[in-house]
Amino acid sequence: MGNKYFGTDGIRGRVGDSPVTADFMLRLGRAAGKVLAEGDRRSVVIGKDTRISGYMFESALEAGLAAAGANVALLGPMPTPAVAYLTRTLFACAGIVISASHNPFHDNGIKFFSADGEKLPDEVEEAIESEMEKPFSTVASEHMGKAVRIDDAAGRYIEFCKGTIPFGTQLRGLKIVVDCANGATYRVGPSVLEELGAKIIAIGNKPDGLNINDGCGSTHPEFVCQAVLEQGADVGIALDGDGDRVIMVDASGEVVDGDELLYIIAAARQDRNLMNGGVVGTVMSNLGLELALKKRGIPFLRTAVGDRHVHKALVSNDWILGGEASGHLLCLDRTSTGDGIVSALQVLEVMVNQGRNLAELAADVQKLPQTMINIPVNGQVAELMASAAVRDAVNATQQQLGESGRVILRPSGTEPLVRVTLEGTDADQVGILAEDLAAVVRAEMTG
Repeated sequence: MGNKYFGTDGIRGRVGDSPVTADFMLRLGRAAGKVLAEGDRRSVVIGKDTRISGYMFESALEAGLAAAGANVALLGPMPTPAVAYLTRTLFACAGIVISASHNPFHDNGIKFFSADGEKLPDEVEEAIESEMEKPFSTVASEHMGKAVRIDDAAGRYIEFCKGTIPFGTQLRGLKIVVDCANGATYRVGPSVLEELGAKIIAIGNKPDGLNINDGCGSTHPEFVCQAVLEQGADVGIALDGDGDRVIMVDASGEVVDGDELLYIIAAARQDRNLMNGGVVGTVMSNLGLELALKKRGIPFLRTAVGDRHVHKALVSNDWILGGEASGHLLCLDRTSTGDGIVSALQVLEVMVNQGRNLAELAADVQKLPQTMINIPVNGQVAELMASAAVRDAVNATQQQLGESGRVILRPSGTEPLVRVTLEGTDADQVGILAEDLAAVVRAEMTG
């Protein structure tokens, strides 16, 4: 049937607009329960971030799952990777996250995890969508599901995170600013770092249901940059609303993005003979990352944008490290999905063990200038991408950049945007050419 509702990262959209409505979530819960809850494993874990609509969707999903005969374990506000972890350790048949990740509060969405704490295969998503086409039905009363709250969920996840770095590793002496994006990590993020001995200045840790990702978090690193400088901190950590991404900041207030963090982790794994194979990035990964890894003899593979594509490539190659410049990093030797807190801990461990600051560790990655322009679209993405005028403009731009540059034109998988991205050796040229190409795209949309 193909995916009618599921996108590159679950189901996402503006609250109140189809499919992000309460009645849809009720039907989705029933369909998911029918497909996923089988045999003895009939419990589904549900976590959410801090946006206000999470209450409504949590209740709707719970009702739908119960109607299908599935039991529900409610975690409350909890990072996406925590839901993946707890799905495994609670032996649930699936996990559900109610979140729109780095999007504003007026958006929301649903992500699913399998019993192994990994994203659902396409065929399972298609089976859920197929089940949604059937009339809503309820199992007999004696077979209805029950719901419980997992009161110690935060403590379980905190201990898991601490266990992803070698026993005895201490962060004493480090002064860390952690920006929780007023999102799902607002409690567990600071707690993990404090329990490992660091001095913590927590910001973006007062969610009110409306301020998630609002001028803070990994999509607005200027907030943590300023705090690092004001506090004289050694390092800053910026997480996103659901806690699966991380961007870090050095003591000088300079951003260290996902490409550089991925290199730091890979280099340290290689130095300790723990690097299994190569690194997976995406078409958006900066060429500087690829060149830095090449100097170390570490293979590098690019995929389409999206952590599910990165994960698939890692599994098929039996590799352990991959990620995106946005800070969505996969350390499969530590956990099954992208985890901002776990990824930050891997970098902090390197800093402590090598006695080097973050700027020194990132210095080997000489990033090429890159410009991205986001263009809002209202449908017609396929027609736009197939436009002869747009294709000609892309080819002409690539010719001007030459072999030392790249042009990427792609629709966003999570927002109604087309992204124009250029990379090259000359920052001024990259900026001018990006604006020129964006103008062609806009003209084609209005024409």
